[in-house]
Amino acid sequence: MSARKSSTILLSCLSLAVVAGQAEAKNKQHHHRHHGSTSIELKLKGVAEMSEGVAEISAFDPKSKRLFIVDGSSTLKIVDLSDPGSPTELPGEAIDVGADILADTGVAAGNANSIAVKRGLLAVAVAADPVTDDGFVAFYDTDGTYKYSCRAGALPDMVTFTPNGKTVLVANEGEPDDGIDPAGSVSVINVRKVKRGGNCGAPYSVRTAGFERFDGYEDALRDKGVRIFPGNSVSADVEPEYIAVSDNSRYAWVTLQEANSMALVSVRHARILKILPLGLKDHALAGNGLDASDKDDAINIQTWPVFGMYMPDSIASFSSRGRTYLVTANEGDDRGEDERIEDIDLDPTAFPDAGDLQDEEALGRLGVSSVDGDTDGDGDYDKLFSYGARSFTIWDGYGRKVHDSGDFIGQKTAELVPALFNADDGDPDEFDNRSDAKGAEPEGATTGEAYGRTYAFIGLERGPGGVMVFDVKKPWSPEFVQYVRRDEDVSPEGLLFIDAKDSPSRKPLLVVSHEVSGTLTVYGIEQTGGKKWKKSKKKN
Repeated sequence: MSARKSSTILLSCLSLAVVAGQAEAKNKQHHHRHHGSTSIELKLKGVAEMSEGVAEISAFDPKSKRLFIVDGSSTLKIVDLSDPGSPTELPGEAIDVGADILADTGVAAGNANSIAVKRGLLAVAVAADPVTDDGFVAFYDTDGTYKYSCRAGALPDMVTFTPNGKTVLVANEGEPDDGIDPAGSVSVINVRKVKRGGNCGAPYSVRTAGFERFDGYEDALRDKGVRIFPGNSVSADVEPEYIAVSDNSRYAWVTLQEANSMALVSVRHARILKILPLGLKDHALAGNGLDASDKDDAINIQTWPVFGMYMPDSIASFSSRGRTYLVTANEGDDRGEDERIEDIDLDPTAFPDAGDLQDEEALGRLGVSSVDGDTDGDGDYDKLFSYGARSFTIWDGYGRKVHDSGDFIGQKTAELVPALFNADDGDPDEFDNRSDAKGAEPEGATTGEAYGRTYAFIGLERGPGGVMVFDVKKPWSPEFVQYVRRDEDVSPEGLLFIDAKDSPSRKPLLVVSHEVSGTLTVYGIEQTGGKKWKKSKKKN
């Protein structure tokens, strides 16, 4: 998740008039489409400006036609989405999750981090106070009535239901704080067996998939590419971030962002089956370029002798030809171990042109890991490892790369919104200032089926912001469909796809919640051009 969750500052965005050099009306949107074989278009339906100026993760209940939203506090906001063209916050029905947990369990709770809903049951992931203690999953009905709370692991950061609705999965990040480093884990909650009570009848209904069985194998895992900090055990080091689940509800994949890996989980057995290293992206290869400097005041995407650690935040699943595929948004993250290349010693054999590379307008400003890259242990850097891959990637269920978007996001944003290229929070005065960090920072990812085809939606947390849409029917060769961005929306955090069968408009929707601008934007997904798709009727 973003490190700026507490920010409520509303930053102004560049209008289309600045980008295009023409006078345009206020609230103009950017809708850039690829006129290929795909036949959908996202069109703005409605916008809600949330109270307190923050919106992070949302969940939709089709029966009540309500959106439930966490904003980084202990309060759960509710939005009426019965008319997608006019989403309306219902302040009088907001839920104080922390107060409900305290009244029920006698234990103080912290902020709500994530939310999910299935078949009238609402699950909210809530941190403890302090955050290094075991957190909670609070359950409500969709009328907002509190039911019970289950204890999860430390810092539950993401919660989701399995597709069959029988199980809730929780990614417990276990971030260190104040000298305490709790274990990361995944909570597996059988919602059919939970009973009222602070522990929900554990172990019968709440089980923990931990990483302790991998402790002692740190060197072997490092050799395979799992990034584990020196001196740390696996269970203390990994920090589960986000979860995707297979269509049959049997398996889950959990991103371990800082470890540059993901975990394969057996839902039935509540067990971590494997840790799958994601490898490195070679930015020296054509098509994998990046703009590495915030001091050249220019768009300069080129290849460099740097390896990108994918380090995904969000992950989503989809099926194609009977196989499960995973989409990751490769944001990247550090724990304070980053250094600029201009401030480190480069091995003269590996980098004979070190002086040129360390210039501020070359690689000098780029942030890289100080705990990776010294392959021979002599104190200088033989390889350079940067954070994130500035891309989205499609993987198979075994963690094998099927497709990476390379430098497409950078190239496409440079083409479509050049004045906002790598600009912090879409502010034209900050043009190029994120180039030395993680670029546009792809953070959000979700998938959905519309009009017979499957699409991936990728949210760009930093400048220029907005959402990119890809047709992923052929996972090995995704097709760019559209880029959408509303000038007033800053820092998309959560992407929610609403299927046509659940949608109040009977057409699919995409809901984007924005962390910094505090706006909730609803896009309708329309079929355009070509033969209209009709859902086939299956015989019983």
